Amino acid sequence: MDKLWAHLIKVQPDPHPWVVVVSALVALAIVAFRMPWQVSRGLITIAHEGGHALMALVTRRKLEGIRLHSDTSGVTLTRGRPTGPGMVLTAMAGYLAPPLLGLAAAWLTQQGRITLLIWTVLLFLVCMLLLIRNLYGALILLATGGAVFALSMYAPAAVQQGVAFVAVWFLLLGGIRPIIELQQKRRRRQARDSDADQLARLTILPGGFFVFFFFVVAVTAAVFGAYLMNPL
Repeated sequence: MDKLWAHLIKVQPDPHPWVVVVSALVALAIVAFRMPWQVSRGLITIAHEGGHALMALVTRRKLEGIRLHSDTSGVTLTRGRPTGPGMVLTAMAGYLAPPLLGLAAAWLTQQGRITLLIWTVLLFLVCMLLLIRNLYGALILLATGGAVFALSMYAPAAVQQGVAFVAVWFLLLGGIRPIIELQQKRRRRQARDSDADQLARLTILPGGFFVFFFFVVAVTAAVFGAYLMNPL
């Protein structure tokens, strides 16, 4: 166990500045362009639904399971009081999870804890797999977890570092785009059951307030994450 812990917390050297810049540009391209975004958006959904699930556990709601769908949507099933702080916090956690996870990951990369970051992601995916309730979701989690495990076991340290930086930037930037898409759907009245609209029904505040709140948190996380990973 001592050797395993030492392996997990070992510190990698600071990356070359070009690694940080190139990884940010790669993540930006993935998020900005339609085709790569459609392929990768499911990873943001995993973080989104994981946020709902974690908050449900924290607020002591009964967590019944998670479903991930091929259209990159997802749903987290919980039981408990249909109103109250627990339900509000659980509903709020989805859109906040990707940027806040990205900020935490940015802090780990800034500390040089790349191995710890990778194994934390792997543990997160294993916990999600235990909660998944549909075949497609299980396959996506197995594929993602397998890729992360292979990265941790077989990739050189430099490759692990580069992939980790791309993943962190992807969470930070990819956490913003779904919020913009949510507001666009709400304007077209295509998101009546969105998290923001559920929160509007649970509170006295309008759905637009929650969309704005999600956006402010996501942008703030991206700014602070970029500050932490600043190579200069």
